[in-house]
Amino acid sequence: MAMSLRHRNPGEIVEDPVAEPACLVSSIPRLSHQRRRLRQACTAIYFTKVLESLTKKVIGRNLGLIKSLSYIAIDVSPQVGDGCKEMIDHKSLSCMVREKSHEALEHLGGVVGLASVLKTDLEAGLDGDDEADLVRRKNTFGENRYTKPPAKHFFSFVLEAFKDMTILILLGCAVLSLVFGIKQHRLKDGWYDGGSIILAIFLVVAVSAISNYKQSRQFQKLSSVSSDIRVEVVRGGRRQKVSIFEILVGDIVCLKIGDQIPADGLFIDGHSLKVDESSMTGESDHLDVNGGENPFMLSGTKVTDGYGRMLVTSVGMSTGWGEMMSSVARDLNEETPLQARLNKLTSSIGKIGLTVALVVLVVMMIRYFMGKTLDESGRVEFQSGQTKSSDVINAVLRIVAAAVTIVVVAIPEGLPLAVTLTLAYSMKKMMSDNAMVRKLSACETMGSVTTICTDKTGTLTLNEMKVTEFWIGKEQVQDGVIAHNVLEQLLVGVGLNTTGTVYMPGSPTSVPEVSGSPTEKAILSWGVIELGLRMDELRQDCKVIQVEAFNSEKKRSGVSLKKGAGPRIHVHWKGAAEMILAQCSEFYSSDGYKRTLDAHARADVREIIERMAAKSLRCIAFAYREFADQQAHDSCLQDSDLTLLGIAGLKDPCRPEVRSAVESSKAAGVNIMMITGDNVHTARAIAIESGILDSEEEDTSNIEEAIVEGVEFRNFSPEERIVAVDKIRVMARSSPFDKLLMVQTLKQKGHVVAVTGDGTNDAPALKEADIGLSMGIQGTEVAKESSDIVILDDNFSSVVTVIRWGRCVYNNIQKFIQFQLTVNVAALVINFVAAVSSGQVPLTAVQLLWVNLIMDTLGALALATEQPTNALMGHPPVGRTDPLITLVMWRNLIAQSLYQVTILLVLQFKGRAIFGVEENVKNTIIFNCFVFCQVFNEFNARKLEEKNVFVGLHKNKLFLGIIGITIVLQIVMIEFLKRFANTVRLDWAQWAACIGIASLTWPLGWLIKCIPVSLLQSLLPRKRASSA
Repeated sequence: MAMSLRHRNPGEIVEDPVAEPACLVSSIPRLSHQRRRLRQACTAIYFTKVLESLTKKVIGRNLGLIKSLSYIAIDVSPQVGDGCKEMIDHKSLSCMVREKSHEALEHLGGVVGLASVLKTDLEAGLDGDDEADLVRRKNTFGENRYTKPPAKHFFSFVLEAFKDMTILILLGCAVLSLVFGIKQHRLKDGWYDGGSIILAIFLVVAVSAISNYKQSRQFQKLSSVSSDIRVEVVRGGRRQKVSIFEILVGDIVCLKIGDQIPADGLFIDGHSLKVDESSMTGESDHLDVNGGENPFMLSGTKVTDGYGRMLVTSVGMSTGWGEMMSSVARDLNEETPLQARLNKLTSSIGKIGLTVALVVLVVMMIRYFMGKTLDESGRVEFQSGQTKSSDVINAVLRIVAAAVTIVVVAIPEGLPLAVTLTLAYSMKKMMSDNAMVRKLSACETMGSVTTICTDKTGTLTLNEMKVTEFWIGKEQVQDGVIAHNVLEQLLVGVGLNTTGTVYMPGSPTSVPEVSGSPTEKAILSWGVIELGLRMDELRQDCKVIQVEAFNSEKKRSGVSLKKGAGPRIHVHWKGAAEMILAQCSEFYSSDGYKRTLDAHARADVREIIERMAAKSLRCIAFAYREFADQQAHDSCLQDSDLTLLGIAGLKDPCRPEVRSAVESSKAAGVNIMMITGDNVHTARAIAIESGILDSEEEDTSNIEEAIVEGVEFRNFSPEERIVAVDKIRVMARSSPFDKLLMVQTLKQKGHVVAVTGDGTNDAPALKEADIGLSMGIQGTEVAKESSDIVILDDNFSSVVTVIRWGRCVYNNIQKFIQFQLTVNVAALVINFVAAVSSGQVPLTAVQLLWVNLIMDTLGALALATEQPTNALMGHPPVGRTDPLITLVMWRNLIAQSLYQVTILLVLQFKGRAIFGVEENVKNTIIFNCFVFCQVFNEFNARKLEEKNVFVGLHKNKLFLGIIGITIVLQIVMIEFLKRFANTVRLDWAQWAACIGIASLTWPLGWLIKCIPVSLLQSLLPRKRASSA
């Protein structure tokens, strides 16, 4: 505390200089010199009080003082710069909330006292325009961020790449070869064999490590984006949404059902607030939070019921949630179902490759030690007792390196990399298409979706509600003329039975700012603009006693209150029109008189509701009841014998792009089902408008089968549900349990189900579905955490875009599998046949490593980044059990492999005669042809079924760039790195021959695609095809 002294002038009236003596005493350390200062201060205060009391006595007797003695006044006030820090310790605040210490809270003067210390206005919140204050709070109490575990650095990915057993064996062979080569041929010439393999290994490892490192950084970035939650706070008297990272100590946070509590804090006010603390304490019971027994609220917990406001006391690492999350890293190495299938495929191919490599190793060893192999000079390599041991060791190392390299080529380790690349690429692109992926497996699973269960409000519609009709009794209100007594009750029902708020700017010409859900905003805007609602005056005149928050089961909300000092209690209800109507026994007519709601009148009102619903209006009814205080003994709000005040019709138009998106989904074989809480008539109108139901002119019986109410579906027997589920297109008046039941039934029928949801109660259905799609704008944090993908713009067309990307991921991986297996088969066969027949392998270790780099890393980059096309939506969804390698892929890869193997074997045995060249030139031609066959076949792999493989090629700059890089590097290896790659220069005719032979893969691919798959199905057993 800062103490300043000033002289009091004679006659000056001085207010009480000691505003907070308790705070003063508690803040001064108990040290000797400070005690003396305290005694002096107390003495001065005592004399000040005495003089003040004498002054008041004199003034009271009208004996005016001409002159009084001067004295010293002491101003006790916090320094402006760091007042909060001096008045309170943030560690003690953190401990108080975590330990739920009532004693510590009482010592600070309760919530009101603490707010005063933190300089927070409990009504207006912090001053959002005072940047200096916000910065000071951030510096004093910290930011609402937690320290993340350090990300894996680049060298850890390099080490992971080196842990591959085949790479280690190759590296060992290369080192031994290097040692013996230098010993035998000296450093100048002896390093080539071993050094070439080492350089090739490091090139493969570097490219793989860089690729994995970039994808890891991409996933980290997406993870940080997904944790950026928007939180509603009160600053400057108005509600506004800020990032969770911008929450500060002293902020007032507004909470509702489904929200995650963003920081530690204390309950200010609210109703029926319940919190799930299982994420922090492990207790599954939901705790009541109130201003008495339990005002403490922990960061990271979820609001399960009610609503309220909270004063933030600790943020970031000062909270228990922050400490816990700082020690937990998000698992970015999630293995998706497709990756698991590919790992099995990789293992199977690897075993075949290992078998071939062992056979090659044994055959070549036998041929070498039997003297069946010749060196470059044409002499027998091994002669018992004559060949030097170093030459034998070099030869054995060469044979082992060749065998191990065959294993390296045979094992398609590029498959997992291809999945990672295409998932990372699609996640990034989907983010720009308003879809944030939370679980990697969702990317690929979306390609298999057969049914989408979608909400109506905000997903199929614009979520821009407006009250367009209002009925009192049996008459529609025209020109806003409403009887005074009805209007009085209606204003109370609109203004107090709501979780929304209205902020009135200072300027009288400014438009009121309304916050809340779309329905609440529409009703409040109508109340303020059309009915003249004054929220502040209403809240001052009425005292809220009890609140029942909106419930998706009952589809209504209620409030009980007292007006002024009156003894009577008023209960107001608002909700789905037919449900409120069922609880009413009276209604107001347009002249303001109460009428009995008999059967005839009830039927008339129900007909009005149906007519409004047929126009796609959401019908919201208002009702109330008034009774004496003595009758309010029940803990639940009275909901019977209500008086109907009126029915409002809210219009929420369909999104313009929804119809085309629905039609696109249907063409792709995906069924669309609308599950809504609205009544049947509204649901039918929206379904027809959006294209889910084809036309009003269709057979009425078919439409009736396609529409069902939640209670009806719930009451079906399991067998009836299974039969009916494929015909249903609309489920109206559904509860979250009905949605869950629908998902379970669809999955039992064999469907792959995607579900959209935004509420807390949607969480079970989102988790049960194969793909949970939560809404980014209206979705609660509970719904988002239960989902796999967050649709950032709440738009159904974005859901269809996700399906396109899901199919693209699956299709890209199939392209890469076809491309890589072609290389595997060709490389294995040519090396195996050549080794068994001649004892020599035409492709050396360095050359095979280069081919491995082309097909694994560069091939994955080229094929995994293809954009989705409209053609993808012309195929049916991929089933759960459909084979990964289809008959179409087998047709393509077998044909290309046979061509490559035939050409390479002809060159191996007749190449010298055909071209009239030496052995080393022939081997270089074989290597060059093999590489260019892969380059041309990479174009074929772009389209599995389409004959024109060049469609859309200009859009994929990365593909063209990789092809260009591959060709340039191949030229460098042949023409300039002769010793490194064990090649010789080729003349123009030989280059032209290599490219000409390789280019024949294009017309071959075109011809092969003319063979119908149905012909293959008749030749091959179905079981054999599906086993792939």
